[in-house]
Amino acid sequence: MNTKEIREMSEAEIEKSLRDTRESRLQLRMRKQTGQVEHPHEFKDMSRQIARLETILKEKKLATASA
Repeated sequence: MNTKEIREMSEAEIEKSLRDTRESRLQLRMRKQTGQVEHPHEFKDMSRQIARLETILKEKKLATASA
């Protein structure tokens, strides 16, 4: 999911996507502990995705608060 797609989502959809991504990262971390991770770069990708979601969600909340 790229930034343009995230910006088109509503705040509720972004929050749901954020929860899902955090849950996926937790599952990936558990798989890492058991040695089942094939692509360790997914951690970095998920962390960036979470940061992207949080940033855009904050921008949307600030825009609605100021309007």
